[in-house]
Amino acid sequence: MDRRRLIAGLAAALPVLQESWTVRPAQAEQKPIKAFDAGHVRALAQQLASNPYKEPPTSLSKNFENLSYDQYRSIRYRPERALWRGDGLPFELQFFHRGFIFKDRVQVYEVIEGDARPVAYQPDLFTLDKIEQRPEEADAGFAGFRLHAPMQRQDYYDEVGVFLGASYFRAVAEDQVYGLSARALSIATGDPKGEEFPAFRAFWVERPSRRAKSLVVHALVDSKSAAAAARFDIRPGRTTTYDVDLTVYPRVDLAQIGIGSLTSMFFFAANDRLGVDDYRPAVHDSDGLSIWNGRGERLWRPLSNPRDLQISLFADENPRGFGLLQRERNFSSYQDLESHFEKRPSAWIEPSSEWGPGAIQLVEIPTKEEIHDNIVAFWRPKDRLRAKGEYKYAYRIDWGSMAGPRPLAEFVKTSVGAGPDNTRRFVLDMRGPGLEKETVDRLRATVSADKGEIRNSVIYPNPAIGGLRMSFELAPKNEKAIELRAQLMRDGDRISEVWLYRWTP
Repeated sequence: MDRRRLIAGLAAALPVLQESWTVRPAQAEQKPIKAFDAGHVRALAQQLASNPYKEPPTSLSKNFENLSYDQYRSIRYRPERALWRGDGLPFELQFFHRGFIFKDRVQVYEVIEGDARPVAYQPDLFTLDKIEQRPEEADAGFAGFRLHAPMQRQDYYDEVGVFLGASYFRAVAEDQVYGLSARALSIATGDPKGEEFPAFRAFWVERPSRRAKSLVVHALVDSKSAAAAARFDIRPGRTTTYDVDLTVYPRVDLAQIGIGSLTSMFFFAANDRLGVDDYRPAVHDSDGLSIWNGRGERLWRPLSNPRDLQISLFADENPRGFGLLQRERNFSSYQDLESHFEKRPSAWIEPSSEWGPGAIQLVEIPTKEEIHDNIVAFWRPKDRLRAKGEYKYAYRIDWGSMAGPRPLAEFVKTSVGAGPDNTRRFVLDMRGPGLEKETVDRLRATVSADKGEIRNSVIYPNPAIGGLRMSFELAPKNEKAIELRAQLMRDGDRISEVWLYRWTP
């Protein structure tokens, strides 16, 4: 069972109780940190990076280390013991126990008026009825946490986000369920020599005021090649926003580092059903990569589940935004009463500072099961991050149904099937500003391919979606990979984003 489904299962498994109890700071020998601020975490990260990496101990007894998925799910945090429960604050925290695949221990601190004190692990915070806990495991520790806040109504605390596993975190907006994840840092993603997974080591959570609209979380990240400090300002709502300040301290020169990393799942859809025998029309957490590049172009790249690993680079300088989106929002497009892919969030990343030259990298990994996250997208700086240096990145992540500004018509669905004379027919549905008012004779489809031949390009109204449909045929001519590009023009002006696609047999 993969981490994505595990977190979703845990979320569904934990009931909400009405009793009141507050986790109190641990009575540890360690003195509280006075005058805590983000500079303290940066100093810790810089200190870590200046020394050789030490693998943190992850040993657990067999009772916890060898848990099955169902056994781990049985370990439930008691909601009535949530941090800040009963204090009249706009947020609450619940914690995850170590065990199963989540062996790393993270220390969580509560920051109150500048003082940071560790939050105490206590076995009775969890339902451990099905697990035999030994006396020496009285301080087994936390693997991560999730945060709750009122979103639907003021008297109920909805789950907003989770920090669990390596440096992964995720969030939902109103009326959504968990889907794609983000990472504080990724290293060597897609490298045949193997990927490195930086991990959260400690969190400092600032106690919010009664009228606070956001929750501030600081995090320390460490790995073999780098350490980092992150600050998250989290605001839940119809769109849930994470403002992120990330500072990276490399131990070694880093050529393959990912900033603003997003991880998702794409199994199949109307553009890619090769070998699929499934009653559902589509299965994916995200259906495309959206890019707003530094030149002002809007790009849309539908995702695929390739036969072989595919890595695509979109060179850019100072990108304005990018994200993995779930544009198809109709239940009829998925027909899945359990997974509700139509409710999975999109995630849009918008830099708050200039990131310089580099590329948005898309990694598409073959998968035969929907339980695997096989899509990764991130910003990759052009220049190496040098050892002992300090590199700062600021950006915002919007989690929600509609991600990023939308001034142009968008490609909302890509369908691919057999065409005449051994061609492949592409059908692209578009929706957006002004299309419902346009007359077809004023519009022109520009379609191109770096190989093969484009035939019979046409545009016609699609009243079912209040937009237009563009279709064309591709004659591959025995090519193994063809890059396609399409856009809608009106009187010489571009009125749609650019559709990009890599066709393979």
